[in-house]
Amino acid sequence: MNASVAIQVLPTLPDKELVPVVDKVIEFIQSYNLKTVVGPFETTIEGDYDLLMEIVKKCQYIAVHAGAPGLMTYVKINFNPSPEGILTISQKIDKYTK
Repeated sequence: MNASVAIQVLPTLPDKELVPVVDKVIEFIQSYNLKTVVGPFETTIEGDYDLLMEIVKKCQYIAVHAGAPGLMTYVKINFNPSPEGILTISQKIDKYTK
């Protein structure tokens, strides 16, 4: 594992209509069975950089297919191609979530 990505997808819809679209995007992300943490503002995923970038790309299409006429997407990327890789999600947050 050499990357983690935090993604926030914001469909250009009223709040009541926004949640089902975001739910479809999260469902899509979770279908990859990668380590995923859903937060109130973004979803964080860890895995191989190329796969994560493909997931980020496809999230746009999932949101549009689910009813978003357009969207803003915010992405944070942590990438380290060295053998050490990155700090995992668990290493970063477990001490706060137990």
